[in-house]
Amino acid sequence: MNRALPKLAERLCRERGARLTRQRRRVLEIIARADQPLGAYDILRTLRAENPGAAPVSVYRALDFLLEQGFVHRLDSLHAYIGCDHPDHPHAGQFLICRDCGLVEEIADQSILRSIGRAADHSGFQARDGVVEIRGRCRGCSR
Repeated sequence: MNRALPKLAERLCRERGARLTRQRRRVLEIIARADQPLGAYDILRTLRAENPGAAPVSVYRALDFLLEQGFVHRLDSLHAYIGCDHPDHPHAGQFLICRDCGLVEEIADQSILRSIGRAADHSGFQARDGVVEIRGRCRGCSR
């Protein structure tokens, strides 16, 4: 949960010349206030409570923008989105995901990225996305 994310996103959009519309900001606020990753239809459910006419396409468009700007990450294994802990600098996401309680922690370990990059280069693979998801048990659940 990163409640300061929408305010930071506003500043970054001004600096980048990007447009953070009311809809995009609202989707980001919903994600930033959540205590766990949210799927697009979870976000839509919240929006429809405020505006019954909210449509899935508007959520997906907002998510595309937020992903492009680096304000959120998509966790493919969960089919969900989570706010970025440091959207002010581009990076590939690395996440520890607890199988028991659902806690997701973003980490930023450059050695992981370098290792993956070397392995990809060695095999002639041209990596496009660099999101790493590691599933296991968090400290709290391991006790």
